Amino acid sequence: MAKRSKASAKLTVEAPRGVKSLVEAKAWMAARGITEIECTVPDLAGVARGKIMPASKFYSSPVMNLPLSVFFQTISGEYPDYEGLVDSVVADSDLVMEPDFATLCTVPWAQDPTAQIVHDAYHRDGRPVEESPRQVLKNVLGLYAKHGWTPVVAPEIEFYLVEPNTDPDYPLKPPVGRSGRPEIGRQSYSIQAVNEFDALFEDIYDYSEAQGLEIDTLIHEDGAAQMEINLRHGDPLMLADQVFLFKRTIREAALGHKIYATFMAKPIANEPGSAMHIHQSVVDTKTGKNIFSDADGDPTPEFFSFIAGQQKYLPAVLSILAPYVNSYRRLTPDSMAPINVQWGYDNRTAGLRVPPSPPEARRVENRVPSSDANPYLAIAASLACGYLGIEQGLRPTDPLEGDAKDKPFDLPRGLLEAVDELVGCDELGEVLGRRFIRTYAAVKRAEFETFMRVISPWEREYLLLNV
Repeated sequence: MAKRSKASAKLTVEAPRGVKSLVEAKAWMAARGITEIECTVPDLAGVARGKIMPASKFYSSPVMNLPLSVFFQTISGEYPDYEGLVDSVVADSDLVMEPDFATLCTVPWAQDPTAQIVHDAYHRDGRPVEESPRQVLKNVLGLYAKHGWTPVVAPEIEFYLVEPNTDPDYPLKPPVGRSGRPEIGRQSYSIQAVNEFDALFEDIYDYSEAQGLEIDTLIHEDGAAQMEINLRHGDPLMLADQVFLFKRTIREAALGHKIYATFMAKPIANEPGSAMHIHQSVVDTKTGKNIFSDADGDPTPEFFSFIAGQQKYLPAVLSILAPYVNSYRRLTPDSMAPINVQWGYDNRTAGLRVPPSPPEARRVENRVPSSDANPYLAIAASLACGYLGIEQGLRPTDPLEGDAKDKPFDLPRGLLEAVDELVGCDELGEVLGRRFIRTYAAVKRAEFETFMRVISPWEREYLLLNV
């Protein structure tokens, strides 16, 4: 094997993100004076779990151990019943977490020079952990690879800026910007409304550049202090890693300005919900040509089958794309969010939109996912639906030219209904992994039971003295 040139090694050390080995990681961190490293693994909610250790310890032992239960924890910190999910002997056994050196980057908001790196989860016998969201996405990408295909995605992430709120009984409110006043009316696409928080967004851009995260565009969305960041298209695993890091980056930057950034799907009543739209295409791995377009630039059968697969299976993966009770408050009639899986050319009222583009960039935008979704699982689920459509040679409905809001609601209306559809779909079980689906369903049902223990203001308002 040829040795890498000194120039190549220098480029690796100078790059803001990613190396190829522990040796290169050591040189990369030494060049930045790194003293600590955050070793993370994304759980089912997309929350970073892991350990913080001195850089010297990481050099001597980059592999860390975490219990299997890290992939069974609910968003409220509880656990479902393990029975039927894992063998009682290994219910609390340690997993082996191995670093993906391509994800190495700094933690720019840390007080001391700190790095972070994302890990993959394995059993002690070397088997990948099926419940790991990163592995679920890798498995789906592997199915495409067997056909010689490479999916390409570009996520768009919406979020709200809100005043700090330490009492959950009080509604969220827009924060005060540099003018000294909060937003009142809708400011969609307003440059001035973005400028209200220039100092915050400068920090977001600086933090992103330091981590090697590429922002394509920043816009103000429809809601009061609702923003959207679009990422450049690329490899699905790399983009899922970027969304995972972006969410944390935006939260940290906001906290530095005494503001909360939230990715709740519907954080404020009477304001639009927040989505994570996913643009998807598929290229031939050898030629790099988009398989959605033929030599004449016309749509291919694979393009239409991909859409048909999304139409057929997106309702069954809705509990992944809309993972919490709150997510379904976004998916309501007469809102900006889709209520069905109609599709159309440049039709933003439909769940599936085909944006205007040249043939080489032909793609399908999935507008169903909410911003609270785990990016690894949302991308995996969406690509799985398209894959099944191509595999089965499905045909879509005719493209819709009018308002999709006038069509029937054909998505599950609540979390439990959506979970039941996921569990009952054998085809998705084959693609996403039956063990993962059993675990995911158990966690979602446990979260729903936790939610049911809370009495809402609506109940106190309308039931207290009227029933």
